[in-house]
Amino acid sequence: MKILVINAGSSSLKYQLIDMENESVLAKGICEQIGNDNSAFTHKVPADDSKVIKDKPVAMPDHATAIQVVIDALTSEANGVISSMSEIDAVGHRVLHGAEKFSGSVLVTDEVEETIKECFEWGPLHNPANLTGIKACQAIMKDVPQVAVFDTGFHQSMPDYAYMYALPYEYYEKYGIRRYGFHGTSHRFVSAKTIDLLGKPEHSKVITCHLGNGSSIAAVVDGKCFDTTMGVTPLEGIMMGTRCGSIDPAIVPIIMKKEGLTPDQMDAVMNKKSGMLGICGTSDNRTIESRAKEGDERAKLVESMLCHQLTKYIGSYAAAMGGVDAIVFTGGIGENNPQYRDRVCDKLKFMGVEIDYDVNNQMRRGPEGEISTPNSKVKVYVVCTNEELMIARDTKEIVEAL
Repeated sequence: MKILVINAGSSSLKYQLIDMENESVLAKGICEQIGNDNSAFTHKVPADDSKVIKDKPVAMPDHATAIQVVIDALTSEANGVISSMSEIDAVGHRVLHGAEKFSGSVLVTDEVEETIKECFEWGPLHNPANLTGIKACQAIMKDVPQVAVFDTGFHQSMPDYAYMYALPYEYYEKYGIRRYGFHGTSHRFVSAKTIDLLGKPEHSKVITCHLGNGSSIAAVVDGKCFDTTMGVTPLEGIMMGTRCGSIDPAIVPIIMKKEGLTPDQMDAVMNKKSGMLGICGTSDNRTIESRAKEGDERAKLVESMLCHQLTKYIGSYAAAMGGVDAIVFTGGIGENNPQYRDRVCDKLKFMGVEIDYDVNNQMRRGPEGEISTPNSKVKVYVVCTNEELMIARDTKEIVEAL
């Protein structure tokens, strides 16, 4: 079975074609600046370096056109990996928000599409784009099953005392105001792999740290989410590339009054102008790391803030779960920045955490595995996330059950 995995953004479309017989990536790429005059297309075939299209200008006025560009590349004689579109057995779509409607992945139906629309207010940048991607694939591949995999699905196992906010209960009843959590596909993939590494399929307590431009932490008990840092939207929790993370709520009306901002403008400040960018002028972690080594005080402040917040969340989740068997780092920063792992784990020595600094330092844009010592009371791992594979696995399971 060959599955096309689609992650549609407002002006982009990422894809991977995965052969589920051996779970290998046959091809992957991205359509960028869809709807603009400077649309570009990149396509790679991991098994054949000669089959590469890089930043090729292509007219892509809409997502349906972008999907056709992808199909043309996948089936082309020069750069393709399949003979025709008929070899694509199913399409799996990443969808940001499913509210309380979905605790797992589902076959796309008219009712599912309506629910995705209902969640537009929770994911205004992502859900409309995700639905656009689904519609585009339906237009091009009319008889191919489409599956929706929700970022929020994994977190639906949280107990009510973890997901509720201390606001008037009627806001939950009327508007669904509660913690939903995100990066669920990543947390599910990484926690499952960590449980396998532990050799403890039952009675495990794992803390997964997905760190990148968007970051979240999850407490996972026996393979199910117990708590997570993101909330109604992906804004809550740890500081991120451009998002402020958790702040005193009273700050919002104070700044709005002093700066004369509308709610939408204030939302933009917190989502697009804050976090690492707001503190030191860039959200690129590699640039921050380089500047910090050169003595840039703002860059050093970002690193210290992030490590401090990480330590607090990990410590609090360990306490809430009544212990922890493993801590795992993943995502662009989690997988590639050993100094963050060093600093955080140093602070966690009181919990019996002990890492091998030489092994940890070698895991930078490279291998994955255990970085804790044999004497460590808590295992510490670096695990490369693979959300696309998780989406493909869910899609395969659902389609085979039809």
